[in-house]
Amino acid sequence: MRFPYPYPRGWTPRVFFQGGRCRPRGESASPTTDDHPLIRVSTGRRDSAMKKTQVFYCFLPYRFFGVVPALFFFLGCNGGPDRQAVQPERLSLRVVAAYPHDPEAFTQGLLWHAGKLYESTGLRGRSTLRRVDLQTGRVEQRVALDGKIFGEGLGLVGKRLFQLTWQSGKVLIWSLDDFSIIGEKPYSGEGWGICFQRGVLYMSDGSDRLQLRDPVTFREEGRVAIRSGGRPLAKLNELECVDGLVYANVWQKDEIVRIDPAVGEVTGIINASNLLTPSERKKADVLNGIAFVPETGRFLITGKLWPKLFEVEIVARGDGL
Repeated sequence: MRFPYPYPRGWTPRVFFQGGRCRPRGESASPTTDDHPLIRVSTGRRDSAMKKTQVFYCFLPYRFFGVVPALFFFLGCNGGPDRQAVQPERLSLRVVAAYPHDPEAFTQGLLWHAGKLYESTGLRGRSTLRRVDLQTGRVEQRVALDGKIFGEGLGLVGKRLFQLTWQSGKVLIWSLDDFSIIGEKPYSGEGWGICFQRGVLYMSDGSDRLQLRDPVTFREEGRVAIRSGGRPLAKLNELECVDGLVYANVWQKDEIVRIDPAVGEVTGIINASNLLTPSERKKADVLNGIAFVPETGRFLITGKLWPKLFEVEIVARGDGL
């Protein structure tokens, strides 16, 4: 008996299986762009056409082979169980020091550069860009954003600070030296977190995807889907890039995740609970703000309306908080 093709004769299939998942042809688990492997996801009309093609081919097995083969194809096309899912390492924090932090600062972005802390704060009418002295918490320089703008994540590229806005559809670009405005670039959707490494700006929008943006044009060049234990991880918030990895706050969770963007997997989950006392928590909002200090190899973390900022080391679970 001669079995029919799983697709019309003469057509080239646009979908293939890889790692137990149905992927559009041309999309691999770790293609490269420049010097860093990234997962690419096409956008616009081509993406829409590809999705339609993917659905067509994923349902063809039902037409030709019956229910059981179609079930296996369907699970692959719709993100069924991943047998090779990475189980994240469970980690904790060891507090090295605590510093004063402005309890009126609705922290959205945090970074460390040349001995100073740079912070982006949010809320309409209260959003700012500021440079802060770590030891005292004193704001050394501050610029207020337009009252209609809700400030978000903060990234540094050379001498330029990139400050996202939540729903204004633009990134504000500031001079690192004097906080003078250099310009702005548009983007679609919401802005949450941003960081820079190896020629790429990583940006979050509250979903389970990290956008990959060009630091000159701010054009989106691709996306990487983030999974934790085989499942999509949404609500990725403030970001910090360190040695090829991305550390991210997860909105409304007392956890920081360590992401390998080359494969889109969470490789570590860091417990960041119990940093504040019960009385401090009553007036504070969620954990948000990660800054890496290369001079010590430690991190600075805080939250929205937190009265303190903590210098911490990442340790094995059970050795910290």
